[in-house]
Amino acid sequence: MKSNPRVFDDRRANAWRRTILFVLCVALAFTATAPVVRAQAATPAPGPVKITLDEAIQLALKHNHALLAAQTTILQSQALEVQANLRPNPTFFTDWEYLPLGSPSSQNPRLYPPGYTLGQYLHDNTEADMGLSYLFERGKKRQHRLQAAEDVTAQTRSLVADNERTLTFNVASQYINVLLAESALDLATKDVKSFQQTTDISEITYKAGGMSEDDFLKIELQLLQYQTDYEQAVLARDQALDDLRNMLGYESVPTDYDVAGPFDYQPLKANLEDLQMKAIQNRPDLRAAQQAVTSATSQWELQKAIGKQDVTATANYSHVNGINAATWNISVPLPIFDRNQGNITQTRYAITQAQELEKGASDQVLTDVHDAYVALQENDRIVVLYRSKYLDVAEKDREISQYAYQHGGASLLDWLDAERSYRATQLAYRQALASYLTALEQLREAVGVRSLP
Repeated sequence: MKSNPRVFDDRRANAWRRTILFVLCVALAFTATAPVVRAQAATPAPGPVKITLDEAIQLALKHNHALLAAQTTILQSQALEVQANLRPNPTFFTDWEYLPLGSPSSQNPRLYPPGYTLGQYLHDNTEADMGLSYLFERGKKRQHRLQAAEDVTAQTRSLVADNERTLTFNVASQYINVLLAESALDLATKDVKSFQQTTDISEITYKAGGMSEDDFLKIELQLLQYQTDYEQAVLARDQALDDLRNMLGYESVPTDYDVAGPFDYQPLKANLEDLQMKAIQNRPDLRAAQQAVTSATSQWELQKAIGKQDVTATANYSHVNGINAATWNISVPLPIFDRNQGNITQTRYAITQAQELEKGASDQVLTDVHDAYVALQENDRIVVLYRSKYLDVAEKDREISQYAYQHGGASLLDWLDAERSYRATQLAYRQALASYLTALEQLREAVGVRSLP
């Protein structure tokens, strides 16, 4: 049976039409969605929040829960100032005596005839008293109480400021730990990437017969060490960021935050005597010790004022058997035995105690600055040794060993040993740099200021 050529041509034409229609639909769909895709691609995905050291410190001062709890002690002390400045309350008293339990006429008809009313009985036969008394404090007790409370508040403010100083150092130290962890992670990343390339080339060389299997296995084992170091560096970085976040206030930064500070050498030229003088002027713990002397003195003055006897004045109105009367009286304790002499003596010795503690705090400030300054100088010398010579020596030794190994002038073990020495030197330098930066923060804490000369 013969096929009709015309029918075949029609079928082929219809197939071409369907193909062309499908292509046009795809093109239109791509054209319609392309602007959306381009618009989406043009909008960059938000990256993690990066904070500087100064921002981290400010976040901690605003959100650290331990510090916020300590700051409430200032408010508590201010509330005690209000209480200390209050005057004594007056005392009101009243009584009504000889009230009948029934009708006076029914109880005693002989004294109280039938027409005798209850009102007449209350007026003629009962006693009513009403009075007001007030304690007049002598010796300016209220003023001394207020002064003592204000001195305690001033000392509390300094103690809270010292908590802020300690928190600032802790945040800065942990921030440096994050920088160290990220620097170690960066070094581990470069080591893995570089040695992975070496391993790939060595595998090709081994398969081509240009390297022994033993040498290739040694290279693979070295790669394993670098990969293990990388994973440990990732863990150390995550833990350091989490510890820092806890200090800043867990809710103050997002989960994927990061730090943005430089991890670099910051030389400091400062005079020890100038730093010690600055610390004497700025350390809040020393200021708190000085205010403790003032507070102890105000407590002594208060106890002496308490030794002054107060006066109680009373005004009384009485109604007795139809007679109205007013009574005034004043009472004063006689200071024969209790003159508050024990508390006065105790607070006088407390002044001496506070003075000795102030001297000890001053000595501690000078010692802290000296120790921090010496530690900074020692760490500075170590960092300078690495930067001036040994970093270059380790890098050059690795390059020479690698070149010699590749050209048959050194063994594989010599080259791998140079690789390990280079990495150990780099890590040791980073740790020395972190120790130096921590010592610098320690000096800032010892002086009590963020800006050093």
